[in-house]
Amino acid sequence: MTCPPPAQIPALELLGFGECGWGATLIWGLGNSIVIALGAYALGFAIGICGAFGKLYGGPIAKDLLGVYTTIVRAVPELVLILILFYAFTGLLNDVLLAWGYDRIQISPIITGIVVLGVVQGAYQTEVLRGGILAVPAGQIEAARAMGMPSGVVARRIILPLMTANALPGLANLWLNATKDTALLAVIGFSELTKATYQASATTKAFFVFYPAAMCLYLLISLTSTFLIGRIEKWARRGQRDVRG
Repeated sequence: MTCPPPAQIPALELLGFGECGWGATLIWGLGNSIVIALGAYALGFAIGICGAFGKLYGGPIAKDLLGVYTTIVRAVPELVLILILFYAFTGLLNDVLLAWGYDRIQISPIITGIVVLGVVQGAYQTEVLRGGILAVPAGQIEAARAMGMPSGVVARRIILPLMTANALPGLANLWLNATKDTALLAVIGFSELTKATYQASATTKAFFVFYPAAMCLYLLISLTSTFLIGRIEKWARRGQRDVRG
């Protein structure tokens, strides 16, 4: 089947899944965006947990290193970090490999996205989780220790549950930021939602069809995430007094 000129194709058909539609391309890009956001957020949470406890309870060297990490990463734009890792770091690594007699490597764009956005998420989540830990009532921690609970048990049964409830609003904002920051990977050619939208609109010249469609997809992610996070926060705060009035 030969498709007519894009100007003659109805908007719904352009967004459809037929031979002349770009719906499958947009959905594929949406799926890639969600995968990267989930991977980066999970990596950032793991870094954030370690970073928060390290900044509060670690030694002087650990605290200084974590302070440098959170300061630098939050100061440098994510786009610059993506370009450094994908181009500069890869070039440096390949120079070293060639000098040692090995072949060149190419870092996958999806791995680049997850690692870079995960490192960025980790810096922000470190501070959010640190604030959540500081908001845990000291009396509950002291009471647990007075009962003879080991430090690991205190962290697992007292600090982590209360910290999570306190930090959820900030963590929710960081998740929404992660879903939007995936658009930055378009600069290295990765076909996430923004890149897929650009390809469709550049090919068909139907910019006012595809970009509003992409906006609606991002909005759908945000609304769905807000609903789910609200349910999670309600679950995390079960048994706690509602002080919102």
